[in-house]
Order: sequence, then structure tokens, then C-alpha cells
Amino acid sequence: MLKPINESKIAIIGLGYVGLPLAVAFAEKFKTVGYDIDPKRVDELQKGKDRTLEVEDSELQSVLVKGSLELEEKRKGLLVTDAILPISSANIFIVTVPTPTDKHNRPILTPMLKASEAIARVLKKGDVVIYESTVYPGVTEEECVPVLEKVSGLKYNEDFFAGYSPERINPGDKEHTVTKILKVTSGSTPEVADYVDELYKSVITAGTHKASSIKVAEAAKVIENSQRDINIAFVNELSKIFNLLDIDTQEVLEAAGTKWNFLPFRPGLVGGHCIGVDPFYLAQKAQEVGCHPEIILAGRRLNDSMGKHVATEVIKHMMRKDLKVIDSKVLILGFTFKEDCPDVRNTRVIDIYQELKSFDMDVDIYDPWADPAEVMHEYGLEIINGKTKENLDQYSAIILAVAHKEFKSWPLMKSENQVVFDVKSVLEKEKVDARL
Repeated sequence: MLKPINESKIAIIGLGYVGLPLAVAFAEKFKTVGYDIDPKRVDELQKGKDRTLEVEDSELQSVLVKGSLELEEKRKGLLVTDAILPISSANIFIVTVPTPTDKHNRPILTPMLKASEAIARVLKKGDVVIYESTVYPGVTEEECVPVLEKVSGLKYNEDFFAGYSPERINPGDKEHTVTKILKVTSGSTPEVADYVDELYKSVITAGTHKASSIKVAEAAKVIENSQRDINIAFVNELSKIFNLLDIDTQEVLEAAGTKWNFLPFRPGLVGGHCIGVDPFYLAQKAQEVGCHPEIILAGRRLNDSMGKHVATEVIKHMMRKDLKVIDSKVLILGFTFKEDCPDVRNTRVIDIYQELKSFDMDVDIYDPWADPAEVMHEYGLEIINGKTKENLDQYSAIILAVAHKEFKSWPLMKSENQVVFDVKSVLEKEKVDARL
């Protein structure tokens, strides 16, 4: 028997870029427990601070409660914890953990399976487990549900139920926040599908779309980012072609964009935890059933080549100006995977850096949004701080890799002694030597 939605207690498993905004949204109407295995993350959230900047500190602090007793006495609020016990009284569990790939681009389901094990230890009759992590079709019911059954000893669709409602978080976007993006929902039975849909409708002001099955919802999510990846790959390939033809790509796209149905994609680096990863999940499943996804993987290969392409173009322009390449100093502006966002996961700026280093160049990276400790931990790199803006003359080349708002006002200007390359095409054409 499903508990009435207005009497529900919700547990969010994973408090990153996806889980925290969702937890805060639910906490404004429900008793909510946010669970994360990272004690450092839990500690900072308990203090009302979010280093991902997805939730304003004041918004987080307004829903925070301390201690399970206080939460039980309240009708709503968010308790943040790294302990299993506080989530045991929840009847709805929502999994928002990462779904990365390994060095061979194969899906890693370990975080989802571990989260399922943790939930299964406290799973009760009538509970609903909803997954939001991006996966290929079939993961929820073929990979995660068996773990829930095995560890809990309960029977799927008799004792407990499942749902899938793919996340649509856009990191750094303060306009399209979690409650303002239409949500796809699904459930393991028609009754549960209605239940999950009503649950999300209670907090998602943009509305919901109820899919016919969990697999349909899983497939819908994974193709959203695959479609974007392929479209960006197309314009990246165009930029390579037009560069060889000595045509400015941005001018071509602006002209083509005057047609009402021309899609406004722009060339660039494709990283992050979604677009640069999700297509590999779909490709994996396709190959398992005997279909080789040629377009999807071709798009991935092309987009993954863009960092090396940028580095090569910078070196060409340096040589044309008779600037020394080996031992020259180069500055890369930006290291996060996108502008005005602190997320460095799967940033493809690293590809530019590594290619330049292979030519024995002295490369500095400056990014006011990136956490130096996280960059060191993830990539073994030290990013510089200080008055970089006032010391630009020391560099033979400057690469604007990420269009943080701060960089748009920097005094960047091409000269005989310096190459300026604009990856994001946000600077005036006359001020740069080249752009994608």
C-alpha cells in the first residue's frame, strides 16, 4: 500500500549538482533527508554552504533542520546526513548519484548499485525507489531492482516499487532551475506511474510528462544529450572545414541562422558530466544488442578531438608570427567544463593543456571559478592565482577556453608578439588571431 503523498518522507541519495537542488525543492513541502557518503560535503551543507553554487546559501539555510527529532516534529525541512539511520523512516527514495565512464568510455554503474544496496538495507513494504541518474534503457529494472530485491528480501512490484524521472539540471543556469524545467516521470506499474507523476507535480512548477514505461523514460534522457553532442560535433566539423577555407565560422553560422529552422549550435569543447558522457551509455547498450552506433560514436570522436585541434591551431599561429614554441609561456583562461560554473568534471580544457605540454611549452591555467584543490585532486594540476590580468605580456599565447563573465572585459588583444585564440568566440573578431 502506497503512503499518501502528502504524508510522505523523502530521502535524496546523493547531494551533488542534481541531488541538492532537488532536496531543497522537496524540503519546502515535505520532510526530506539528504544523504551523501562524503563527510566533507555533508559538513559544508550542514553549515548552510554549497560549493557547487547550484543553491543559494540563504535558500539552503531556510530549509535546513538539525537532528532527526526536530525533523520529525516539523511538517517539512531538510536534514543532511551521512548516516543510514535517518533515511530508514522514508517511504520515497530518490537516487541522484553520478553515472561516469571509465578510461575506456565504458559505463560505471557502481555508484547506482551501491546506492541501491544502501536503500535496500532500510527498504520497507510500500516504499518507492526513484532513479534520476542518466543511464541506458534497462538499468533501473535489470541492474538496480535485482540489488534492491536481493538485499532487502522484498518482492518487486508486490512489496516495493520503482520509478525513473531523469534529471534535467543545467549546472550554472540560474534561469532554468530544477522546478522550472518540465520533468519526465515513469513508474513500474500504472498506479506507481501516477503516484510518481503526482509527487513531482507537487514541486515542479513547469509540469511533468508521464512516460509509458521506465525504459521509455531512460531512453528519452540518454538521447537528449546524445542529440546535442551530435549537433555540436557537426558544427565542430564545419569549423575545421571553414578554417581550411579561410572562412569565419561564426559569420557563416550567423548568416545561416537567419533561416527560421536553422539550429543555433556553436562549435567548442564538449565536456562535463552529461553531454560528454551520456552518449557512451547509449552506445554501450546498442552494441550489447548487436547494433553499432556509427553516428553517436563518430560525434564523440570528433568532439573529443577539439582540444588537440585548438592547441595545434595556436601553435600554427605562433609559428606564423615567428614566435618560439618550445619553452614558450602560454596562458589558458578557464578550466571548468562551462562558463560561470565551478564544475571541473570531465573538462576538455585538459586536452588543450596536455597537447601544448607535449610540445614542451610552459602552460599556466587561470580560473577564478575552479577550486584549486579539486583541480589538483582530479587532474594533478596547479592553477595559478593572483594578478594574472596585469601580467599578460609575459605570454606568447593566450587561449580563452571558457567564457567566464570576468574574462570578457580583460584587455586581450592580438599583437606581433602574442597570439590570442578565442575558443568560445565571445571576443571581438578584430582582437583575436583566430577562433573556432
